[in-house]
Amino acid sequence: MRSICILLYRAPLGETARARLAIMRETEDGFRIAEEDLRLRGEGDVLGTRQSGLPGFRIAQSAVHRDLMVAARDDAALVLARDPGLKSERGQALRVLLYLFERDESARLIGAG
Repeated sequence: MRSICILLYRAPLGETARARLAIMRETEDGFRIAEEDLRLRGEGDVLGTRQSGLPGFRIAQSAVHRDLMVAARDDAALVLARDPGLKSERGQALRVLLYLFERDESARLIGAG
């Protein structure tokens, strides 16, 4: 199935908007578009609702710890595939970590996709 993307904007365009439109015209590679968008807008809040801006990480720095963050993401996906409700012993431990990092509200959002 073929997909279509319609981009709407209101003039005047800022520099960030121009760069975002340029990458959309330049490539159809979704990973490249996402990486450029991440670079332009910032990381936002991985476990929350803020979708852009400066990162809210307390420990990791994405530029320095990228490989570790990819491994953590993959591990989290595996845990959720095996224990979507975080009810196992490990799942409960993860819930405690979310609580300690004041992200326990995100446990409610885990099943939302």
